[in-house]
Amino acid sequence: MFIRILAIICLASTLSFAAEPATQRAKVRIALAGDSTVTDKVGWGKGFAARVQGDCEVVNFSQGGRSSKSFIDEGHWKKVIDAKPDYVLIQFGHNDQPGKGPERETDPNTTYREFLSRYIDDARAINCKPIIVTSIERRRWKDGKINPTLTAYAEAARKVAAEKKVPLIDMNARTIELYEKLGEKGCEELEPKDPKDPTKLDTTHLNEKGSEALGKIAADELKKVVPELAACLK
Repeated sequence: MFIRILAIICLASTLSFAAEPATQRAKVRIALAGDSTVTDKVGWGKGFAARVQGDCEVVNFSQGGRSSKSFIDEGHWKKVIDAKPDYVLIQFGHNDQPGKGPERETDPNTTYREFLSRYIDDARAINCKPIIVTSIERRRWKDGKINPTLTAYAEAARKVAAEKKVPLIDMNARTIELYEKLGEKGCEELEPKDPKDPTKLDTTHLNEKGSEALGKIAADELKKVVPELAACLK
């Protein structure tokens, strides 16, 4: 009798242990690291998070005004690493450009590429899969076409991704395509008011509709370059 009771207890314990991973399974964590154009407030972060479903979550560490250099120097990148995400999307460029001050500026041919390489190496060191994202383009127009301002940094990001063999989401190219399809007037629907002059529109950042549109593009492109995340994305 005692042996039968002991066997039942052991069986129940085994079944309980077997069921435990299903109830305690961790979510797939996707981190975002970038400047204001990736934030939830005036970037595509919120729109991207709305496309994520199932046992997956998005944690947005992006900070307005930061470059690939200052994001590390100020300790924001350490917070990303400490969160131990499974994937991290990395987009910098707007504040790396000349005129942003020595604490932020990088050179697309040298220091910018070095910082992007560091992001990749640091992520891989914690078994996190990095994805490089080229900067969304500004909506500056010339003769009915976008007049690009971030080409050098976008091209540098493409080269680093190829050299380091990491997935690339080319938001620079995709946003130019979208903007020119919508036209200058159509793009106004994506633009928030300029905080410095409410009578004008902000041609760099995004309102809620803009976040939805670009967030969808980011999610669709992520499915293409990281197929194992397809189930996480609408």
